[in-house]
Amino acid sequence: MKTQDIISTEQEQMARYAKAMGHPIRMHVLDLLSKQSCCYSGDLSDVFPIAKSTLSQHLKELKKAGLIQGEIEAPKVRYCIHPENWKEAQQLFKKLFAL
Repeated sequence: MKTQDIISTEQEQMARYAKAMGHPIRMHVLDLLSKQSCCYSGDLSDVFPIAKSTLSQHLKELKKAGLIQGEIEAPKVRYCIHPENWKEAQQLFKKLFAL
């Protein structure tokens, strides 16, 4: 039996979300963005005492997983929670923790 045969699409997606959320900075970014409509990258840089390049990597991971979305508004990038994927992540984790 292959791993592919026992892992569901939901489990794969949940693992993708969990991996992206697997760092405290990323969790803080998600917390901030979930409480407001959007935030600019420069504003996020002011909140976190880390290098802009490090913050950029964290944002990249969250975006890659689909939890946030970013729109370029030169010279800044505006980040927001990706509403559909955020709702999906909530539902998947609620389902898991309800077991």
